[in-house]
Amino acid sequence: MFVIDQVILLAAILILIGIVASKISARVGLPVLVLFLMIGMLAGEGGIGGIIFDSPGAAHALGTLALAIILFDGGLQTPFPSIKVVWKPSALLATLGVLVTALITGLAAAFVFDLPLLEGMLIGAIVGSTDAAAVFSLLRNAGIHIKPRIKSTLEVESASNDPMAIFLTVGLLEVLLNDMPLGAGLFMMFVQQMGIGAIIGLGVGWIAIRVINHIHLTASGLYPVLVAATGLLSFGLSAYLGGSGFLAIFLAGVVIGNSQFVFQRSTFLFHDGLAWLSQITMFVVLGLLIEPAALLDVWLEGLVIAFVLVFVARPIAVIPILALFGFKRNEIALVSWVGLRGSVPIILAIFPLIFGLPSAPLIFNVVFFVVLISATAQGSTLPIVARKLGLAEPPPALPAATLEITALGDIDAEIVEYTLAADSRAAGKRLSKMALPDSAVVAMISRNNTAITPRGSTVLEAGDHLFVVLHSDTREFVDRVFSQVSELEEEFPNAELRVRGSTAAEDVQRSYGISLGMANDRTTLDQLFHRELEHEPIVGSSLTLNDVTLYVRYMIGKRIATVGVVPNPPLQEEV
Repeated sequence: MFVIDQVILLAAILILIGIVASKISARVGLPVLVLFLMIGMLAGEGGIGGIIFDSPGAAHALGTLALAIILFDGGLQTPFPSIKVVWKPSALLATLGVLVTALITGLAAAFVFDLPLLEGMLIGAIVGSTDAAAVFSLLRNAGIHIKPRIKSTLEVESASNDPMAIFLTVGLLEVLLNDMPLGAGLFMMFVQQMGIGAIIGLGVGWIAIRVINHIHLTASGLYPVLVAATGLLSFGLSAYLGGSGFLAIFLAGVVIGNSQFVFQRSTFLFHDGLAWLSQITMFVVLGLLIEPAALLDVWLEGLVIAFVLVFVARPIAVIPILALFGFKRNEIALVSWVGLRGSVPIILAIFPLIFGLPSAPLIFNVVFFVVLISATAQGSTLPIVARKLGLAEPPPALPAATLEITALGDIDAEIVEYTLAADSRAAGKRLSKMALPDSAVVAMISRNNTAITPRGSTVLEAGDHLFVVLHSDTREFVDRVFSQVSELEEEFPNAELRVRGSTAAEDVQRSYGISLGMANDRTTLDQLFHRELEHEPIVGSSLTLNDVTLYVRYMIGKRIATVGVVPNPPLQEEV
């Protein structure tokens, strides 16, 4: 049996064990991160598996690749509106917050271990950032649902604070080993990492969407692979140019995930599975690298460092930043608590081993112990803390059926799935009263695991899953029809809405949150034109009602078939 055969067998067994562990993690109350690390430790040389693995370089390479894939999947699943709402506090947490956390924890580490100040600061820098893999896994896969603003803050922070931790770690190693001067050198390194990473990530994401939507591949299964390759390209290109590959691949994922492209659903499913595989592989390999007995030598000091990190450094870094942006006390408390450490600190703890720092073994063992304590204590108690603070929410309704058209690359249409909320204006209304754009069609309704054939008489209910065939240029209008009431307060799309002439004016008002002055009036738009105009309507005729202008766009004989609806912009006051 060749060595590679044994490696494949062992890898398959460990991955299968990891998958089973992910299934039972919620039942035993431990985050999957901890279970995967424990599996690696048990399988290692000091555990029952006896697998000998002592290659920090290989662990660093595998960990970096896995973390890049996890960050890319996190970017794909992060909507622009979430980033828009929380980017300011998240950016400060990802930079200033990491710096403050590193300084406080570093001072404690230098005192506890009687290390030189810079080596203590190195420990603080390594554990200074929250971990994207741990946070994404906990918030998206652990069965806990918290308010969207807090969830977005935690996810964007964890995805964007790795460059700061890497910068501090590498910078301090350069100072310790190569006598690089503090000050301007470190600042320029930081600007280079963040600047190049942001430019490459946004640029590659923008180009990738245009390539994906215009290239015609013979095999549909290549599209998810193409998306993955563009993400890795952004990482590699940014790293080659001296920027942060982690920031670049996350931003590329955000740009791609918030755009419309062919085979989108299958691409998301592919990357979700790939991220899970990466997560299992990364944590198991990192677990193999540690000697469990070595943790006993630093357990007391490790507990002190973990206590300072969780109860002192993290709150001091978080409280003033979030208070500045109007977060409530209980929200600040939850963000302070969900400062999970995970794979990134362990991967960064490998750097001193690779660079040959004399105190590297001590640093690695301490960091590993702190990560275990952080992930176990904070991760397992998140549901309890969220409920105690009144920030837990019921889980959102999940689709009971899936519909996907595999030929969307060849036609100008897309399938969009909507789940009706309880306060959606469509809930409780007949489908015929939804005033959908004339080119949009409801293809299927799924309710309680049952497929319902859409008819005009069908009454929509909260929790229904609607699958709508539409053109991309009408997406904003259909979103508005099935949105929640509060979302209708947003600005009306800057485009012309086209609906059927047989649509009741009252339905247009209710569906889109605009006013025609036609409350409780079932007059159709066709009848409205014939009644209000002094002459017979023709194509191009217009009618203005309550700052909304209606246009005749298409007629069949004397019947108006299509009407354009354009809310008039408010007049600008003269200065």
